[in-house]
Amino acid sequence: MTLNASRRSFLKGAAAAGACLVVGLRADGALAAGNPAAQINPFVKITADGKVVAIIKHFEKGQGPATGLSTLIAEEIGIGMDQIDYEFAPSNPQLYANLAFGQFQGTGGSTAMANSFLQYRNAGAAARAVLIEAAAAEWGVESAALDIIDGQITGGGQTAPLGHFVEAAAALEAPAEPVLKTPEQWRLIGNPGVRRVDSAIKGNGQAMFAMDVYLPNQMVAVLARPPQMGGLVSGFDDSDAAAIKGFIRAAALPNNTAVAVYAENTWAALQARDALRVEWDLSTAETRDSAQIKEGIMAALNAEPTYNVLKTEPGPMDQAAQVVEHTFYFPLLAHAPMEPLNCTIEANDDGGITLHDGAQMPTGPHMALAQIFELPMEKVRIKTMLAGGSFGRRATPSADYQVEAALAFAITDRSRPVKLVWSREDDMRGGYYRPAFGHKVKVGLSEAGEIVAWDHRIAGQSIMKGTPFEAFAVHDGVDHSSVEGVSDTPYEIPGFHVGLTDTKKATNTLWWRAVGHTHTAYAMEVMMDMAARAAGRDPVEFRLAHLGDSKDQQRKAQVLKLAAEKGNWGQAPAGRTQGIAVHKSFGSFVAEVVEISGNAEDGVQIEKVTCAVDCGIAVNPDIVKAQIEGGVGYGLGHAMRNEITLAGGVVDQYNFPDYEPLRIGDIGAIETHIVASAEPPSGVGEPGTPPSAPALANAIASAGRAVAILPMVNDGVSFA
Repeated sequence: MTLNASRRSFLKGAAAAGACLVVGLRADGALAAGNPAAQINPFVKITADGKVVAIIKHFEKGQGPATGLSTLIAEEIGIGMDQIDYEFAPSNPQLYANLAFGQFQGTGGSTAMANSFLQYRNAGAAARAVLIEAAAAEWGVESAALDIIDGQITGGGQTAPLGHFVEAAAALEAPAEPVLKTPEQWRLIGNPGVRRVDSAIKGNGQAMFAMDVYLPNQMVAVLARPPQMGGLVSGFDDSDAAAIKGFIRAAALPNNTAVAVYAENTWAALQARDALRVEWDLSTAETRDSAQIKEGIMAALNAEPTYNVLKTEPGPMDQAAQVVEHTFYFPLLAHAPMEPLNCTIEANDDGGITLHDGAQMPTGPHMALAQIFELPMEKVRIKTMLAGGSFGRRATPSADYQVEAALAFAITDRSRPVKLVWSREDDMRGGYYRPAFGHKVKVGLSEAGEIVAWDHRIAGQSIMKGTPFEAFAVHDGVDHSSVEGVSDTPYEIPGFHVGLTDTKKATNTLWWRAVGHTHTAYAMEVMMDMAARAAGRDPVEFRLAHLGDSKDQQRKAQVLKLAAEKGNWGQAPAGRTQGIAVHKSFGSFVAEVVEISGNAEDGVQIEKVTCAVDCGIAVNPDIVKAQIEGGVGYGLGHAMRNEITLAGGVVDQYNFPDYEPLRIGDIGAIETHIVASAEPPSGVGEPGTPPSAPALANAIASAGRAVAILPMVNDGVSFA
């Protein structure tokens, strides 16, 4: 990325605030040094006392961008991690767009570091350049003679803190292409000793999550929603609710999708909602059961696919010496983050509104709220808070819960802020799920055990169709998120054919941690194992034989070999079996060896998971390991025993007792090894999830039982 220079004014703040140097990007992408009061929307702020503040454009739900992006700025300026603070950027896609999303501000697809790596380094380097230039002018020395070390400008026989030069630096023009530090000069990037910048506040309770927001005189609103997708409010009786202490009022939302119950606190709101009697119009609501949904997907798999994804014809299956065939089913899955959905909305003195939210994709709700309140975009402000997880749920194409809050606020007199709160049960039954999918795969093998044909048919519910993202995510009728991980596999497979058929949605579908890779990796990697066993070949050797010389293929091969080496592949202790899987997603390559004891009938215990990851430059190795390990646990827990089921269109599950997350005792140990790489950084928040379930399935298959239906407990597998 090339950034152009620009001169910006410097403004002294109030005496209490002190001077402040701001370096960031103008709306046209040019580097600027200046002042936020002059409408500059920066990445770096430096106060007169030398404190550096990183402006973080990606929201923090636990995946680490506050630390990662702060690391980049601290590295380039020349300060320690204890000398930098952070704050979240306002909603402004002209300045804070995700470079992978176009003119759209948001966090997702494991793109936070990938799209910000050069952007934030350039901003830090530009700040360093003007500070050194200001010091050089004052000291009468060449800039080349100076350096910034641990927050001190030093050289020419003199030393002074950064704050001493803030005002002078702000008047200088930032370089168009600041000199970046080389990898040999890095002290923070790639340093495994760098720890998260938000650990302390999360540990001592000072961290402000969206759920923690409490504004003076606020009301709490909870919604009574229809039990089935497509239901509408026909009428309601709140006479019993009115008897609840703290109840304020109840009102149907303008679109009749729910009844809002307002109260002085959350408990009163929940009690009042329980006392509410609502009549629903279910004439056009979803009425199918999970069995019917599955039947529809299986029927689609057995028919000719609607779309020929790769525009190829199936390979010569009739010429194969043997054919390995398997059909897989993947159920609806909930995101189930620890913090249920919530946000708070209030009126501003200038006639605008402010939304306090763990905003994953602020551009969506920003536009929606501007439309609802008939306000210009600049009158809508979004204050991004910490979020307690998301896994994709806080980013919906319809901005669903933010719109709910806006409508609930709009029908009041707007004199009191409104805090919308979802309960855990609301969240579990909230209607946005990883879609259900089926895969039917035939692999033809030669007498020598080589693949000669691979016919892969996929059927399921599209995520992107019918949303604002359809234009760039759907091509020739194919939703890429339905086939990613299959259609773009790095494996060299002769006679490879991929067909896709969309099926009718029973709920709202949504991206889920690793999106389509959550089912495509399973089908691909279990089939690779089945083909290897049928060919009488080692699963690692078989995979390597189908990886050529391209960069992607070699990176995939490298993590596969590293995981096999570190996991002692083929040398499991007595009484244990192993399974392996490798997958590319979000630009990163992850291989995992799962080692288990027991068997499907008597109970499986996961003893160890060994991971190898190539995510390009690992900016924060400690966070990389945490994210890979979290992704492993997330993938395994859902594959073992989780599903969302419907009875007459109504979700059966309510809370964690019937949608049980992974328990700490479910996995004995996880070990992560990071491949040293000079490639640009790629994703880590999601890539650990896709290989985990197939690696477990392959270990269980090695112990005697193939697993084709998820969750595994529905396919005869028990867990210790």
